[in-house]
Amino acid sequence: MIKRFVRHKVDDAGSSGSLNDLSFLLIIFFIVIAGFNVNKGFLLNLPSKEKPIVVNTQDIIKCSLNADGKIFLEESEIEITELSKKISDKLVTWPNMTFLLTIDPDTPYQKVVDVISVIRKLKVENFSFRMKT
Repeated sequence: MIKRFVRHKVDDAGSSGSLNDLSFLLIIFFIVIAGFNVNKGFLLNLPSKEKPIVVNTQDIIKCSLNADGKIFLEESEIEITELSKKISDKLVTWPNMTFLLTIDPDTPYQKVVDVISVIRKLKVENFSFRMKT
């Protein structure tokens, strides 16, 4: 009996591998060149360590946000529009004032953003905030 060896067609192993490599390289290429929209948050100029800023306690305007999102300026409750008006009036007569914002940890984030936005629009140069303990 004579045995014949039947040759099976061999699939080209390199054809699918090169396509996978090419698609991987294209994905990497598009990720690298894609422009991502990144939120930068609040850009605040921090004082340098070499020249610390000394603030007189009489130059501080104290504002606080409670857990309900209510704004208190010098211990009296006000609305956000009133805050804008009062701070702009004080800036005219008192340009070196420091705005100190004390935030309750349970305050809604949007309320904090609203107050900081008002202060930034008014171009208050000295701004500080802290969390209530």
